[in-house]
Amino acid sequence: MSRLTVQSIESAPEASRPYLEKAKVKNGFVPNLLGVLANAPTAVETYLTVTEINSRSSFTLAEREVVQITAATNHGCTFCVAGHTAIAYKQGKLPSDLVEGLRQQTALPDAKLEALATFTRAIIRSKGAVSDAELAAFKAAGYGEQQVIEVILGVALATLCNFSNVLADTELNLELAAYRWERQA
Repeated sequence: MSRLTVQSIESAPEASRPYLEKAKVKNGFVPNLLGVLANAPTAVETYLTVTEINSRSSFTLAEREVVQITAATNHGCTFCVAGHTAIAYKQGKLPSDLVEGLRQQTALPDAKLEALATFTRAIIRSKGAVSDAELAAFKAAGYGEQQVIEVILGVALATLCNFSNVLADTELNLELAAYRWERQA
């Protein structure tokens, strides 16, 4: 059972309801993570707004999911790993060796995506104070300064959701059960 209330469309504060209604239309269900964020209307609005903005970054869907799954595994957010695994498979049609590498935090089969995951972990670990060598390695993989900042954007988005769900111990929706992930010991 979640430690915080998972709001439904009917129980959510009035200002949160339109966001939950849109999510239900888009997904066919209201993800519990949005039900938790709906406790604070500005939080659910921020999450969905920044998600839309992040989707317009220069990153491909695969690259955005590398950042999101990397952040979620590093933050220990079981809900977000499952949710982004579903997106990676259903929307991104990403190969299982890539998705499972992200979930298990092992080397990825694509060198450029591995550089992205490595840089994302460095951003999280150092709170942005990456070394010159880490920044140079990211750029050497074919990324530029725009993508450096977009990694931070993705991590910021993930942090709101990851920390909220870890704190709430948000239960996984049945629709995401096939993508369950457990924290590594």
